[in-house]
Amino acid sequence: MWVTYLITAVHVFVCLFLIIVVLLQSGKSGDIAAAFGGQGSQTAFGPRGAATALSRATTWSAIIFMVTSITLSISAARRTGPASVLSGVKPSQTKSQPAPPAQQPAAPATPSQK
Repeated sequence: MWVTYLITAVHVFVCLFLIIVVLLQSGKSGDIAAAFGGQGSQTAFGPRGAATALSRATTWSAIIFMVTSITLSISAARRTGPASVLSGVKPSQTKSQPAPPAQQPAAPATPSQK
């Protein structure tokens, strides 16, 4: 049981770290747009430079995110016990009665016509 909590904590931490690392990265100037007449590039997806520390951190955090996601889904599928949060709740014993019929308002008196 405590392992699930540990994996969940790691998963949340990796999610936050992945968001921060992706937002810190700068865009590459020679993307796929370069293949359609921009900057005279010969590659379809732009030049591939050396992997920076941010790109390595993104790769590893994405791998850890996927592994923790799969682990949590497998552990949720194998969990024994009630299938729903409300499975263990006893139904209430109060007897409900239908609402009394609504009183019809008296019709306003019509003025007599002359």
